[in-house]
This record gives sequence, structure tokens and C-alpha cells, in this order.
Amino acid sequence: MAVDMATRKERDSIGEVLVPAEALYGAQTMRAAMNFRVSGLRTWRAFIWGLATIKRAAAEVHLALGLLDAERARAISEAAEEVRQGKWDDQFIVDPFQAGAGTSHNMNTNEVIANRATVILGGALGEYRVHPNDHVNKSQSTNDTIPTAIRLGCLWRLEGLMDAIDELSTALGEKAKAFDGVLKSGRTHLQDAVPIRLGQEFGGYARAVERDGQRIRRAADGLRRLGIGGTAVGTGLNAHPEYHPRMVRRLAELSGLELSGSDNLFESMQSMADMVDFSGGLRTLASTLIRVANDFRLLASGPATGLNELRLPAVQPGSSIMPGKVNPVMAEMLDMAMFHVIGCDTTVTLAAQAGQLELNVMMPIIAHSLFEMMQVMIGSIGSFTDKCVRGVEANTEQATAWLERNAIIVTALNPLIGYAAGAALVKEALAQGRSVRALALEKAARGGLQHVDTGEQLEPGDIERALGDVRRLTEGGIVG
Repeated sequence: MAVDMATRKERDSIGEVLVPAEALYGAQTMRAAMNFRVSGLRTWRAFIWGLATIKRAAAEVHLALGLLDAERARAISEAAEEVRQGKWDDQFIVDPFQAGAGTSHNMNTNEVIANRATVILGGALGEYRVHPNDHVNKSQSTNDTIPTAIRLGCLWRLEGLMDAIDELSTALGEKAKAFDGVLKSGRTHLQDAVPIRLGQEFGGYARAVERDGQRIRRAADGLRRLGIGGTAVGTGLNAHPEYHPRMVRRLAELSGLELSGSDNLFESMQSMADMVDFSGGLRTLASTLIRVANDFRLLASGPATGLNELRLPAVQPGSSIMPGKVNPVMAEMLDMAMFHVIGCDTTVTLAAQAGQLELNVMMPIIAHSLFEMMQVMIGSIGSFTDKCVRGVEANTEQATAWLERNAIIVTALNPLIGYAAGAALVKEALAQGRSVRALALEKAARGGLQHVDTGEQLEPGDIERALGDVRRLTEGGIVG
């Protein structure tokens, strides 16, 4: 037999609602929880933190402006700080797929802080000595608090993401140095190409990841402009003239973030372009990481029947039926994570263009998608770095073996014999199953190779000088 949960009655503008007796949230949150039974997902911590930071700052600014009494201001500030610290995360119960603009999340925050502040003042839950709208939401609208909270939350998580990116770039750079002496066959179009060093490949990966990190940081600067104080449509109705600049200063102090006021509150409330720009930076990194992960998978393929030039750490068995099989699971994980990130970016882009006139009503899913992108990136990049990149090893013997069979090193002879003669040499070597080096030396010894410009007979020594030091072929310049 089900046990009835103790409840209390609360009332909003629509009517009475039963709320769990011990819940810090109230009527509007309860309605949202009943109406939006969609995904079972909860609000990301960064979103809770961002909005709670706004509520604390607002209470303190209103106290300084003489618009809120000291007792209520202190209680709101204390309650909001508890929310910021994660003490009441279980009280945020509204699904990310909720009412447009984020009114439900804003009211969830207002009610939790109002009820907690009421208890701090000696009152009972639901008594609302501190009112969710009149006091906690004073001088605010969902329309300016939600975009501000998105900006704050993304910036709050930024350094964690940048640390993960920097650690991956550094680990790839360290492998670039360690693998600098490993000569291997380059490949373009998945076909044999001129030699390259494995360290050069890894150096390219490291630099690409580093550049993507720089792009993300530049895009994040656009998030620092806050539109708090625009209230409902950007006019600042019901907000003190000093509210906007004072809020920006107080938010910067509370968060430790570099922030600035918006130069146009209407734009800051209408447009989600800064969020799209930031999301685009994450998408670009995701694209790079997919490419790197796929290269790892390809270079480690086999081992007996693939390229087998990389040896990835064996972190778990790879098959439930094939004994001894080990798969590139960390690279596979990174691929899947980045596919998800790109899907979230698509959601952000579509949601941003779906706003109308003075407001974008799709902000809840923009918030959820951005915070999810950042969380997935931080976790997956960190795992890939720790469990794969730091332990990857070069199979120098296999790389050398493939290079010795690569007929395209004939490119180094182009300055001597020309493109057409080189192509013919490759065709003949492949047909005979011989190396280009051996065939070219043989032809030179028989007087069968001439200099493309002078027509002079080439000697075996000319061929040896051009092909003798394979590393020299990886360092650029004209060989000959």
C-alpha cells in the first residue's frame, strides 16, 4: 500500500497546489514538475550557480540602494550562497524541456531561496516572510536573469574546460618530442605519400588542439557582456537606474570573473549570438578531436592486418566472444562524446534563431545544451588524455617496414629525373614487387637514368645521395 507523502498547500495566481511538506520549492515549481514530465534530466549545476549568484547580488545591491530591508537582504544573501555552494541542488526539479524563456527555472530558484530565507528568519516553509517575486526576484525578469545566468555559468566552467584542452595539447606535444625520431610513411587520400616523422604528425595534433582552445577563449569573451537590468524587454522597467552597473560590479566580485555591462540591453535580451559563437568554438574543437581520435584508431588498426604504427594502452577487453581482442575504446568514446557535442551545438543554433522580437523563448534548451557540451568535453577530453594519449607508444619497427615498401619516396628523385620518369619508375617497381630505391640504383648502374634538365647520365651515387638519408626527406627543401 502506498504511503501518502506529507504535503502543504500553496497558492499561485492560478490556484492552490499541493507541495511536499519539506520541499524548499513552491507552487510554480510544482506545477512545472507536473506539466513538464519530459526527459527526467535535471538542471546542470552551472545553471543553478549562475542564477543563485544573480539572486545574491541583487539582494545586496538592493540593500545598498535602500530598496530592501537589511533583514530580508541578509537572509536572501545567505540562502542564495547556500544554493551557490550546492547545498540545495536536489530542490531543483524542473525538466530542462520546460516553459519558454526559463520562467520555471527562475521561479524554482526564487522559491527555494525565498523558503530558505524564510526559515533563516524563523518562519515556516510556505509562509514566505521573504517573497519569491517581490523580494528574491526584485528588479528582475526571467528575460534578463536567464541569459545572464547562462553567460555566468559558461564562464564559471571555462577554466575547467581550458585546463582539459591544455592538458591534451601538452600531452600530444610531449609525444611529438618522444616520437620525433620515428620515420614513417606519410599518407594522403589514405594512399602512400612522402615520408614524415611520427613526431611531426603528433605536433600537428597538439597545435590544432591548442588553436581550438584559443578560439574558444576568444568566443568566451563575448559572454562577459551582461544584460542584467533590462528586465522584461530591455527598457529596465521597475529597476533602479543604478541597478545595471551595480549588478555587473557585484557579480564580478562574487564570481571572480571579468565582466562588463552591455552597451545595448535590447540586443542582449533579443540575441543569443554570443552563445552561438561560443557553441561554435566548442563545435570546432569537437571536429578536431573526432579527426584526431579517428587517426589514432587508424594508426593503431590491426595489429596483424592493419597499419599498427601506434600501440594504444589496453584499458579493457574488447570482445565478449574473441579472446585477447583489445579495441581503441578511448578513441571510440571520444568520437561518441564529440558527436553528442555537435548535436548540442545544432540545438543551440536552431534555438538561437527561434527567438522573436524582444525575447528568445528557447533559452532553457540553449542553457542545458551549452552546459552539457562543456561537461561532456571536460570529462571525455580528460579521460582520453589520461587513459590513451599519455600511454600511447610508437611501433617503430612496423613504421619502418611500411616506409621501406613505400614507392612514393621517388618524389625525392623529382629534381633529378623529373615527374614523368618518376611515375614510370614507381609503376615498374610496383609491378615487380621491388623497392624504388633498388630499382633506381640498378637502372643508374646500367646507365638507364638521365638528369631531367641536363640529360646527363645519373650515377648510383646520385641516387644514394637523394634517397640515402630518409630523415632528410622530412625536413623540406630540395633534395639532390
